[in-house]
Amino acid sequence: MADDSDVPQNSGDEPPGGQSWTRRRLTRLRGGMLGRFLRAVSELDLMRRSMIFAAQGLVTLLPLLLVVAAIDPFRERGFSDWLADGMDLSAHSATPLEQLFAGQHQVATTTGALGLALLALFGIAFAAEVQAVYENVWQLRPSTWRRIWRQAIWLVVLTLYLSAEVESGVWLRHGYLEALERIALLGASGTLFFWWGQRFLLGGRITWRALLPGALATLVGLGGLRIFSAYVFDPMIVSNAESYGGVGIVLVVETWLIGVGFVFYAGALFGRQLHERHAAPADQG
Repeated sequence: MADDSDVPQNSGDEPPGGQSWTRRRLTRLRGGMLGRFLRAVSELDLMRRSMIFAAQGLVTLLPLLLVVAAIDPFRERGFSDWLADGMDLSAHSATPLEQLFAGQHQVATTTGALGLALLALFGIAFAAEVQAVYENVWQLRPSTWRRIWRQAIWLVVLTLYLSAEVESGVWLRHGYLEALERIALLGASGTLFFWWGQRFLLGGRITWRALLPGALATLVGLGGLRIFSAYVFDPMIVSNAESYGGVGIVLVVETWLIGVGFVFYAGALFGRQLHERHAAPADQG
């Protein structure tokens, strides 16, 4: 007669042949695309890199854009208009930004050739950081300093892209039809920029087909961040300006830049995961 201890004990919520449904589900998620993506986010240390993106963007890129925006003939308020458009702020929330950057036109007239060269050099440092993260996303060897010309060209195209994005709000801002036209224009130009930008900074080492999902994911993420900014950062700008002055405004802008950096890198990372998911069955076949 068999001893009771030899009989497998089975709880009511766990099948006799394996794990519980919840445990099997968690195991499947960890092994699926979402689990791989979250592990890749942790390995890349995405939040820290997003903070570096925001810090470098505030210190190196924004001064260069401020000078470019100050000579923009289509925007009376210059860089404050650029920033308000990017964050999708209301006219009421854009007023503190206008006051913060009130002296920008004097900057454009007093900045000489040496100053512009230094600003461009700082901007290239920002582009180099973006390039390094893209290389980490795709696990490529770092580029040498001789590829600095790629960073410089990418910085110029980025400035042109941001300028065109803001200017589209000048010409296409009345009515639902023009709003749809602007969305279509920004969608097409954004896809081309992020698609080309990864390919160019990576030196053509990754195929166009592999980079397309990342470009689309980045664009969708930026659209979501724009909606989030309209509902969250818009009221924060006014309340922080009243409570903390200019420092409070800068803190909100810095937080928004962290979000932009996160979307920049997470989009590329998600695109790689999506590409590998669809490429694996083809390789096995």
